[in-house]
Amino acid sequence: MNAISLFKGFEYEIVQGSIDKEITALVRDNREVVKDCAFVCIGGANFDTHDKVSEIADAGASIIVVMKELPADFYEAHSDVTVVSVKDTRYALAFMSAAFFGHPADKMKVIGITGTKGKTTTTYLIKAVLEKAGFKVGLVGTIETIIGDEHIPAKNTTPESYVLQETFAKMVEEKCDICVMEASSQGFLQHRTQGFTFDIGVFTNIEPDHIGPNEHKDFEDYLYCKSLLFRQCRYGIFNADDKHVSDMMKDATCECVTFSSQGKADYMAENTELINGEGFLGVSFDVKGKRDISVTLHSPGRFSVSNALAAIAVCDRFEIDTDVIKDALLSAKVKGRIEMVKVSDDFTLMIDYAHNAMALESLLKTLKEYEPGRLISLFGCGGNRSKLRRYDMGQVSGELADLTIITSDNPRTEKPSDIINDIIVGMNKTKGAYITIEDRREAIAYAIKTGRKGDVIVLAGKGHEDYQEINGVKYPMDERDIIEDVLNGRQEPPSDYESIRESYGKGT
Repeated sequence: MNAISLFKGFEYEIVQGSIDKEITALVRDNREVVKDCAFVCIGGANFDTHDKVSEIADAGASIIVVMKELPADFYEAHSDVTVVSVKDTRYALAFMSAAFFGHPADKMKVIGITGTKGKTTTTYLIKAVLEKAGFKVGLVGTIETIIGDEHIPAKNTTPESYVLQETFAKMVEEKCDICVMEASSQGFLQHRTQGFTFDIGVFTNIEPDHIGPNEHKDFEDYLYCKSLLFRQCRYGIFNADDKHVSDMMKDATCECVTFSSQGKADYMAENTELINGEGFLGVSFDVKGKRDISVTLHSPGRFSVSNALAAIAVCDRFEIDTDVIKDALLSAKVKGRIEMVKVSDDFTLMIDYAHNAMALESLLKTLKEYEPGRLISLFGCGGNRSKLRRYDMGQVSGELADLTIITSDNPRTEKPSDIINDIIVGMNKTKGAYITIEDRREAIAYAIKTGRKGDVIVLAGKGHEDYQEINGVKYPMDERDIIEDVLNGRQEPPSDYESIRESYGKGT
């Protein structure tokens, strides 16, 4: 490939040499340099490949793209290496990656979903409806990347630009018609989604999150990065119920439509009813506006209505038949996102990824609307993370749940008992009842064995994860397998099950 084709769509200055040369690869990792490659230097939080330019040149790179000034002796020692200067190498890498892989996003429809909550569920709902309609759909998100029959565990919600373009290229090879992907604020902040245009962008909601060192400096920066999707898409779909929707829309360059579960919009939910079935919770509603359709979801809460409205608005662009939409939404299921696992006709058990106070509060408040006999919250907190999260989650669960079962999550290098004690600090700010069972398997067995008619039991924090990390080692642990073991008598509650069954600790 001639390198000239890579340098389009962004400003650059040739400091030395020529870009009119053949290259063998596009590389951004100094451990992967090959002869006659084009290398893009990236500065990270702990490592900057600008510091390795001499080694990169010695290893065979024929073009090096930089955003920092190089020492004069580099040019003397490597006069045959082309050096190109750009304002931002991450931005340049995105355009270069798109060109290197032949602009694969132009060969299919790309749908991006951004927001604080609901991104993952909405992507899977959209995928379910589109596939039911006969489209071949790839997916990029928090849980996994799906290309045909291949499921690849995710490292980032939105992959780095080179990986994203490589993924798009593989989807095109697999003859995908559409890619539906989560578009994170970090993805926009680090220019991972530059180099192509989204066909459709979706805004679910926004609340303060990802603010701090190496993330966003404040909420305004977080909101701004989210809003960039709508300057990079052709058609925007917005949640009109979010108080920040006008900020998200004000600088949009796309055609815009709205959805609402509470008021006037292009797609409106009316006649919403909560469904409390035998071992499951759901919701039904009528869609009015640009599409008239009655929908039932085997997924609880009003946020499920919002996610479904977003999916309906997307699929309306593809003119999908009403019956197809209804059938797909009814059967759609997202691993680890309010995922109900049938264990009894008497009570409801679900798995959810809620791993911070904001997510847990939203989930528990939603479930309380169903007026359960008891709302039981089982969770732990990750080790080597902020203690504030532990205090906050303990307080939220203590205020909203009838019983909290405090257990272990991913303790990492901390003692599980220390983490549990931190959670209890938050619990003790409330009058909530709680018990502690350090072994998560035993805790789940306890929750199921003590389930009563009308209870709703939430296993929070792990969601789609299928491991538990202890002292740097990830051990297999899937809550679905644990539930099956309990039901088949292979996993028992703690040996002192009878004595702790009604001996709940109380907060102050």
